[in-house]
Amino acid sequence: MTRTILVAGTASHVGKSTVAAGLCRALSDAGVSVAPFKAQNMSNNARVALSRAGEWGEIGVSQFVQARAARVPATTDMNPVLLKPRGDGQSQLVIQGEAVGNFEAGAYYEAGWERAKAAAEASFERLAAEYDVIVAEGAGSIAEINLADRDLANRETALFADADILLLGDIERGGVFASLYGTLELMPDDLRERVIGTAITKFRGDPSLLDSGLSALEARTGVPCLGVLPYDDPGLPEEDSVSLPAAAERAVWGTEDGVSETAAITIAVPRLPHISNFTDLEPLAAEPGVRVAFVPLNDSLDVADAVVLPGTKNTVDDLLALREAGFGERIRAFDGPVVGICGGFQLLGDRLTNVEVESTSERGDIQGFGLLPVTTEFLPEKRVTRPTLAVDGHGLLAGFSGTVTGYEIHMGRTSASGSVARPLGPESAATERVLGTYLHGLFENDSLRRAFVEAVFSAAEKSVPSFADATDDPADRAAELVTKHLDSEFIEGLLETPAR
Repeated sequence: MTRTILVAGTASHVGKSTVAAGLCRALSDAGVSVAPFKAQNMSNNARVALSRAGEWGEIGVSQFVQARAARVPATTDMNPVLLKPRGDGQSQLVIQGEAVGNFEAGAYYEAGWERAKAAAEASFERLAAEYDVIVAEGAGSIAEINLADRDLANRETALFADADILLLGDIERGGVFASLYGTLELMPDDLRERVIGTAITKFRGDPSLLDSGLSALEARTGVPCLGVLPYDDPGLPEEDSVSLPAAAERAVWGTEDGVSETAAITIAVPRLPHISNFTDLEPLAAEPGVRVAFVPLNDSLDVADAVVLPGTKNTVDDLLALREAGFGERIRAFDGPVVGICGGFQLLGDRLTNVEVESTSERGDIQGFGLLPVTTEFLPEKRVTRPTLAVDGHGLLAGFSGTVTGYEIHMGRTSASGSVARPLGPESAATERVLGTYLHGLFENDSLRRAFVEAVFSAAEKSVPSFADATDDPADRAAELVTKHLDSEFIEGLLETPAR
């Protein structure tokens, strides 16, 4: 019989995804048949996985990563319901990998939630028929009492999966004992009785300092603490924009590599209001001497050595926001390398047509930034695929030849409106210093990433540091985190799950 453990939290961003990935890898290392599951996710960081019909569909990045940690193929059953925020209080609803419409929150609960719940239950049953352990991830707080009757990722999952619950609290935010105690107090009885233990995440210092508080918490609640996990980032992709700065703030990735600021290069990334799939930038930030700076839309590009326009869930409205902030003039005046990925590619073109398909505020045609001679036509059909592309090296990719892999998730179709190189297939475009492509995961291809980094260093007239050696698998680091710091009997109990 399949055992399910639900990794729940007192709030968002408390480490649920990391703990779930670590458990998936630890179980896989022990030869246990394990799969991840998240009934409902809200994220614009999506990846492409196979649907039950054998077609490509979308799931949240965390379940894709957790499937890799479990060493099993990612499928849309692992995240059957995905909500992708698109602005104006609306989200695109994706069920079992397929986009089915745009809903405001109230309309979703009235018209879409029952369908979503049925899909989640069906997906879980298929996984349970195939795997011995399901590591389910909750969403946000498990004690949102205003949503208790429609909490698909937490309450409904716990019930239809007959799950044991591990409750996480993040000490980095402060008030962790109150958070754990209050969450347990607010949970309904049928959920509370499923909690087999709590765990504290992101602790810095000597864990013995928590002993008296943990004893008091256990005495008050009757729920044991199963571990204190130290502050450690295994390097898993971020699930949502909580990790990014607010629109008016600046943040820099990749500063702790021993390369001086004068010798490093800075890749500026405008902090788009509807930014999506910003995990595309993480491999760049991992290279020595590369700084990825997420900057406000009105920031100067004077210190930038290159600019990357990332994906966006709402190309049109982000284009208008960029234009209002004066970004168009600055990007046209910028003389360094520029890359646009997916929505960022569309922004760099001459024109966008049928924009009412994507935007609720605009209709007809709208002008892009004009750095590439292409036109994008928005169509209702979404393209979701995982291609392998032969690269015709040109411009920024002149130092690379071979093939690359990645994934595409987009609604527009982009065609050339003038003579232009197409180094990454027919829906790409390049000049000597500007590149546009729909391929997410572009910089996860090591040789291509390094060719691009070399091109930016060359344009900045700086020396290229030695490239980063292959690092440990983040899933292995996550597994070490949970196996070292969670209760050994808890871990052994999962490992001893009888095979079917």
